[in-house]
Amino acid sequence: MATKTSRRLRDLKAKVEKRSYEPLEALQLLKETATAKFPESAEAHIRLGIDPKYTDQQLRTTVALPKGTGQEIRVAVVARGEKVAEAEAAGADIFGSEELIEEIAKGRMDFDLLVATPDMMPKVARLGRVLGPRGLMPSPKGGSVTMDLTTAIAEFKAGKLEFRADRTGIVHLSFGKVSFAPEALLENLKALQECIDRNRPSGAKGRYWRSLYVSATMGPSIEVNISTLRDMKLVDEA
Repeated sequence: MATKTSRRLRDLKAKVEKRSYEPLEALQLLKETATAKFPESAEAHIRLGIDPKYTDQQLRTTVALPKGTGQEIRVAVVARGEKVAEAEAAGADIFGSEELIEEIAKGRMDFDLLVATPDMMPKVARLGRVLGPRGLMPSPKGGSVTMDLTTAIAEFKAGKLEFRADRTGIVHLSFGKVSFAPEALLENLKALQECIDRNRPSGAKGRYWRSLYVSATMGPSIEVNISTLRDMKLVDEA
């Protein structure tokens, strides 16, 4: 059964030409096509030339968005002893030890990110069935398993995001809010592109970047010229 497209989305799709747009032009159009009645996010959908079923073609890392994410990140920390006090002092929203693990196991999920110290990971591991499907399992690669809780909490709250390519080799990521200026969105998108290039899996062969589309949460997809984005040099105005 075919999915019915709303008149609003049909009208917005009519504004998007079937071509790849220059990066800033694409982001300006993204803002024009964001007409939902709630604050939409700017999303990137990137198809890479990788097959994540092979361990040397997997991509999982973090990116620090220079202009932030535009949203409050609720950070929970599982630690023990003085590290719990460090998490509280560093601004963690939820913090605890074995008792917090028990609460999560029973369904507590009022956080966006879980950070754990390495010594607590054997206990956190039993939450895999609960945290895994939600993408909340702490990982050393993602920077969410660490003894330096102060730095980790500050970075994640400032706009650091963990992401991974899904099983089809596509990265889906929000890189800011539609309310951001196009130039700010471009700075975040450029940081994401550089991060993906920097972390190219060793087993990736041939053409690495296949396609890049951006969209508002409820808007149409807009193709971005990948070559232009990769060649760009952004000048820091600071």
